[in-house]
Amino acid sequence: MSLLDRAVSLVLPAVPKPIVRYFSRRYIAGPTMDDAFRVTRELSARGAMATLDILGEFITTAEEAGHNTQAYLDLLHAIARSGLRQVNVSVKLTALGLLLEPSPCLDNARRLVVAAHELGNFVRIDMEDAQCTSRTIDVYRRLREEFPASVGLVLQARLRRTVQDVVDLTREPANFRICKGIYVEPRAIAFTDRDIIRRNFTRVLELMLDRGAYVGIATHDELLVWEALDLISRRGLTPDRYEFQMLLGVDEALRDILLAAGHRLRVYVPFGEQWYAYSVRRLRENPQIAGYAFKAILKKA
Repeated sequence: MSLLDRAVSLVLPAVPKPIVRYFSRRYIAGPTMDDAFRVTRELSARGAMATLDILGEFITTAEEAGHNTQAYLDLLHAIARSGLRQVNVSVKLTALGLLLEPSPCLDNARRLVVAAHELGNFVRIDMEDAQCTSRTIDVYRRLREEFPASVGLVLQARLRRTVQDVVDLTREPANFRICKGIYVEPRAIAFTDRDIIRRNFTRVLELMLDRGAYVGIATHDELLVWEALDLISRRGLTPDRYEFQMLLGVDEALRDILLAAGHRLRVYVPFGEQWYAYSVRRLRENPQIAGYAFKAILKKA
């Protein structure tokens, strides 16, 4: 990472929102559902699937949770009407009230999974920071009991508990997304060394596959892609057992390589009015993009 990239990343909270929007536009489809569908159709034309996420987690009122739930219900029905195939949704449970007291989250999440089940779709429950992990897994377990084919969960290689979570959750059929994890957590509960996180990613993926789970392999790290391809090849797995997953706007060249090789690949497509917090988080995660965009602005000045 260059000094410019690091500097831009550190000052992002003080940067005017129009500039942050310029930095982040490659990561976000736009503010509306129409924007999300436009991007999804572009991805579909290139052979990629999509999962749609409405931005706006960590809400503070039950009214906001209800609004977000209805927005997701509207999205699921719009997907069904659109004729777009192999498009599902991803949701962060804090957007549905996970941290509220009393929590309306389970009821709200159940409404989404019921709709997905009825419409032949699928809900991926995203994982958030460590305060949410156990509660998120509990909601997933309870929904999976009723709708095992309509709901899946994200687990993070960064967390020390993840191997045991996989063992516990694969006593029944499971559908996972495995990612490194972006949340900075205390060393007592999370690995902090980049190489250990990578090695744990491969260990967790291997365990998931060997225990019969369907896995979304979510990474832009080409070493981990190589490790995943090796695991898949040595097990003779068919494409119905896994898919690769990537963020919108990140390493499109690697995405095209995987698609050209015949692998299923799904792109995470966020959209919505609540774009700012997501943008800052993503740009801090990948500050090279922020530095690149900042240099582009300077060239135009």
